[in-house]
Amino acid sequence: MADSPVTPLLDTVNTPADLRALPRESLRQLADELRAEMIDAVSVTGGHLGAGLGVVELTVALHAVFETPTDRIIWDVGHQAYPHKILTGRRDRIRTLRQKDGLSGFTRRAESEYDPFGAGHSSTSISAGLGMAVASELMDKPRNVIAVIGDGAMSAGMAYEAMNNAGAMDARLIVILNDNDMSIAPPTGAMSAYLARLVSGPVYRGAREAAKSVVSKLPQFLHEPARRTEEFARSFFTGGTLFEELGFYYVGPIDGHNLDHLLPVLDNVRDAAEGPILVHVVTKKGKGYGPAEDSDDKYHGVSKFNVITGAQSKAPSNAPSYTSVFAETLIQEANDDPRIVAVTAAMPSGTGLDKFAEIHPNRIFDVGIAEQHAVTFAAGMASEGMKPFVAIYSTFLQRAYDQVVHDVAIQHLPVRFAIDRAGFVGADGPTHAGNYDAAYLGAIPGIVQMAAADEAELRHMVTTATHYDNGPIAFRYPRGDGLGVDLPARGQVLPIGKGRIVRQGGTIAILSYGTRLGEVLAAADRLAALGLNPTVADARFLKPLDEELIADLARNHDVMLSVEEGSIGGFGSHVATFLATHGLLDGKLRFRPLMIPDRFDEHSSQADMYAAAGLDRAGIVAAALTTLGYDEAAMTAALKR
Repeated sequence: MADSPVTPLLDTVNTPADLRALPRESLRQLADELRAEMIDAVSVTGGHLGAGLGVVELTVALHAVFETPTDRIIWDVGHQAYPHKILTGRRDRIRTLRQKDGLSGFTRRAESEYDPFGAGHSSTSISAGLGMAVASELMDKPRNVIAVIGDGAMSAGMAYEAMNNAGAMDARLIVILNDNDMSIAPPTGAMSAYLARLVSGPVYRGAREAAKSVVSKLPQFLHEPARRTEEFARSFFTGGTLFEELGFYYVGPIDGHNLDHLLPVLDNVRDAAEGPILVHVVTKKGKGYGPAEDSDDKYHGVSKFNVITGAQSKAPSNAPSYTSVFAETLIQEANDDPRIVAVTAAMPSGTGLDKFAEIHPNRIFDVGIAEQHAVTFAAGMASEGMKPFVAIYSTFLQRAYDQVVHDVAIQHLPVRFAIDRAGFVGADGPTHAGNYDAAYLGAIPGIVQMAAADEAELRHMVTTATHYDNGPIAFRYPRGDGLGVDLPARGQVLPIGKGRIVRQGGTIAILSYGTRLGEVLAAADRLAALGLNPTVADARFLKPLDEELIADLARNHDVMLSVEEGSIGGFGSHVATFLATHGLLDGKLRFRPLMIPDRFDEHSSQADMYAAAGLDRAGIVAAALTTLGYDEAAMTAALKR
């Protein structure tokens, strides 16, 4: 008689409560099944793979030890939270990750009670966790709060601000430092595990408290030396002096893939009555999947891939990406100008600056996840005559807004901002949307703002920024590939504040800012087929506006539309202000700004998001006809007769 098939443990776990009901000796098997499930799911959807693979055992251990969702687990950024999602009732939807109407690639409060805090940007977990811990105490609702933060995120000042605050308050907070890259201190096998268990356990902590009682009876001048002696003795074996100085009780380092080490330490930490505790866990990105372990970036972010070979599938394109055009053009300019330097905040490959580093390794500076520092660092270089390019995603530049105002703009320093991922970013959703830079930079006096209509225009704008020394200058471009236009061999310097007419017509003027120009031209073709022949202009600049061009369009057309990949307060708002203050809206002109709606849009494809925003060709045609008072269906029917 054949043996009956064994039910996988993962099939029996629908919630963490099911996991906690399992015998602990079976958790190794569960972790292995969880890792396999995650690899298979991400191979179908794409997403962040390496970070999640590195915390499989840690995820299992945390849910085994702590009473989630009453106890709060906060995953910093959320890249590593896919195993957490599988274990918290979302396994049946895990293959909808980052797809329209599917699961978010990050933690989201609206998605599950097991996601107590949403994330997308790094280094926020300790601050949020401290707030939760304090609120729980004030409301007399005792619970454990655990913030899981990676070593990369610990390069940001916000993490240390929160730790300093937590240490000073003696708050009941557990921080798990997931050390998967910097290797602050490697685990040293059985001895490391033994020491971690020892110093986190009740016997050591009881002896420590007894020693404190003895010390309290000593003369006052001996108190501080005694405290430092105990900390030094413990740190000599375990490390963590920095965290102790911030007021945290340090435990570790321990092997984050060894459940026999993790579980007893977490048990001890859970039962500790002391204030803030930091548990230093060392893991390996991509753990358990060969192609990810062997990759330089540990498969941080992947498209769909073949599980057997690890080969990623990407849609073929005849056009280069905007990011690569920026990088290649910057290299060209830097070859001729030794004063050009590049600055990135932990995103060298994402911004294309890894290519720059290959050619000019001494002129690129990766400052870590420290956007505020990146901007002021660049300002310092600019003040000494260098030409710094800060290459940064639009969503991350938000984190350095004060530095742009205070350290760059007020001092009229020529820092160049290359703003990648402008507009909708698709699968990464609202936390990474680059919708706001045109608006928030547009409020700052003296900054030049450009938006590339295609990859050739981007090349010209990199060159223009290189040769502009009269203050800060920024140019924005989207995620993804260009339009396939012919690239000039070298960029040209554009006249500051001057746009261009792309197509001459009448009645309707469509003024485009950014890469919606391709959809604008397609909309113009559709309008021409309906008997209308629009004028199409590429603004190129938001600041300074091409006032002469805009005034001419306003005086010679009945309808003017502005089209942009940005939020309210951006290009259309500046155009409307100019038209109103110069009396150009007092006559026959009807002006309609088309922009990203005033809402947070959930993840989907970029094309779907722009269609929903009315910023594709169909939406532009509909807006033009509605403004004229025409009905598109009726006009189409009339043309067919």
